[in-house]
Amino acid sequence: MMRRPISLSIAVTVALMGFAARAQSPALPTPKVEEVMVKVALLTLNDANLTGNYDVLYAKMARPFRERYSSGTLKQAFRTFAGHHIDAIAGMPIVATEDPAINDNGALLLRGYFDTTPSRLSYELDYAVSEGEWKLITIDVKVRSIQTEASATDLIARTAADVAGGSAKK
Repeated sequence: MMRRPISLSIAVTVALMGFAARAQSPALPTPKVEEVMVKVALLTLNDANLTGNYDVLYAKMARPFRERYSSGTLKQAFRTFAGHHIDAIAGMPIVATEDPAINDNGALLLRGYFDTTPSRLSYELDYAVSEGEWKLITIDVKVRSIQTEASATDLIARTAADVAGGSAKK
């Protein structure tokens, strides 16, 4: 039986958030700091998925995200991932697929995966300077069976800033 991959993401359009703090952006993280940032984000997501309580993950999101969305938005976006464990990554090194970069909007982009078996956990995490530090604005996590990666169709839960066409909290 071929297993379908699980792909989840929650995104906020960076350009719409008006990150004027670009000039104040901290330096790119060192490889060790990058690993810590990735693991903290994904293990916090893991805890939220296992407990159904997204308040801690929500609190770690950038202020523009929190002003636009509620913790319920996170719960809804990751509903198909509820109950799935991704905590096996805690003791594993990250495998970066791109060097950390700061895009034109001032967002820090971290891309990579964990070489888990029999599946691969890939991530795309975007951070913005919020309250004086890098905080998440986008989480995109995919868990795929390496054997079915080429032919599988992604299951995607995605929330973008323009989905509802308004700024009311959901």
